[in-house]
Amino acid sequence: MSEHPARQPGTRNPQPATDEAPLILIVDDDQDFLAMTRDVLEAAGYRVACAADPAAALERMSREMPRLVVTDLMMDAFDSGFSLARTIKGDPRCAGVAVIVVTAVASRLGYDFRPHGLGDLEAMCADAFCEKPIAPKELLSRVEELLSRSPGKDTPR
Repeated sequence: MSEHPARQPGTRNPQPATDEAPLILIVDDDQDFLAMTRDVLEAAGYRVACAADPAAALERMSREMPRLVVTDLMMDAFDSGFSLARTIKGDPRCAGVAVIVVTAVASRLGYDFRPHGLGDLEAMCADAFCEKPIAPKELLSRVEELLSRSPGKDTPR
């Protein structure tokens, strides 16, 4: 887990994050997804931390609470992302932390985890659900929408 892993040569951050920028925590065991998502969010001016599993995410959250968590559904266990979301939403210290659950299982394994209404999202303990691969524009749209609803600092625009 790292807050600012090394960038690949030739990449840049057109809108550097400031200390006032919202912190977004990305949780996924896929290093490529972590790197791609981190780059998209940092380029939009957000501060980003990454964790490879729910335990590392919770440890990171104990040091600094993010405004939003983007978590994969399947990591070390079939429902790791749901369990992490349930833990976050059940902890009063995490009040106001938005959760986006992302997954590729619907397309890879034939499961349909897509919510079909607000009740499904509430049952998932998620504020939004996205299928992988997620386009940068869609990710940023979801992030901005959720951050505008949750208490705290403004989005970096």
